[in-house]
Amino acid sequence: MTRRVRVIPTNLVGVNAVTAQTNHAFGRHIHEQFGVGVIEHGAQTSLSGRGIVEAGAGDTISVNPGEVHDGIPIDGRARTWRMLYFDPELVLDAASDIGAGKGPRDEFAYPVRSDALLAAKTRALFDTITRPDPIAPALRQHELMLDVFAQLLDGQPTSPSPGIPGAFIRLRAWIADDPAAPLSLEDLAIESGLSRFQVVRGFSKAFGLTPHAYLVQCRINLARRLIESGHPLAESAFASGFADQSHMTRHFVRQFGVPLGAFSRTRQ
Repeated sequence: MTRRVRVIPTNLVGVNAVTAQTNHAFGRHIHEQFGVGVIEHGAQTSLSGRGIVEAGAGDTISVNPGEVHDGIPIDGRARTWRMLYFDPELVLDAASDIGAGKGPRDEFAYPVRSDALLAAKTRALFDTITRPDPIAPALRQHELMLDVFAQLLDGQPTSPSPGIPGAFIRLRAWIADDPAAPLSLEDLAIESGLSRFQVVRGFSKAFGLTPHAYLVQCRINLARRLIESGHPLAESAFASGFADQSHMTRHFVRQFGVPLGAFSRTRQ
């Protein structure tokens, strides 16, 4: 099993950078951030808001906050990528500029783009965020961000409204509002007025994750925010609802290939 994943320090608040060389098959998960990156070697298939897609060397890949996705290497061979993860406020602020006068998009349109120029600009954006331009780093970063985002936001929505029943939207919001709180399937059934079976089946159909899997994702994201803001790992684990630090780390490595502690070094 090849699994080399690194979190790279960045010089821009609200952005994480990750490089990976791995043949690990990542299970279904979500991010709170927008993700943009390039597959440098190898290829993978992945679930996305547009169904199953395939990405190979030179392709630009993207993901929206809350979009359920995975990553399966083709033929079990390692693939290499570098990714940037942007807090939603950065992308939506740029989208407002880009869409001025015509209504901004609020999500990246396509999970895979085969466009050599876009890939080159995405690589340049990664470089300037992890190795800033010595003359005017902020100017260069924002130029490239607007350029890359404009191309990714240009198109049809990735996730057309599926007509999700309001009961499940409310349950998702309830879980996300306080993910550290103890929660049982019985609690969800009472809150929604549905049977436990209806909750599990309906939630999974609506969002692509079971209620438990979604709760774990929310706890992982809460832990990441706490660690990035300077809280110790053990304290972050407890505050985000995990039994202990090792429990938190196991879940995070299983989903993302890197321990949460790596994110404590991403701010400079």
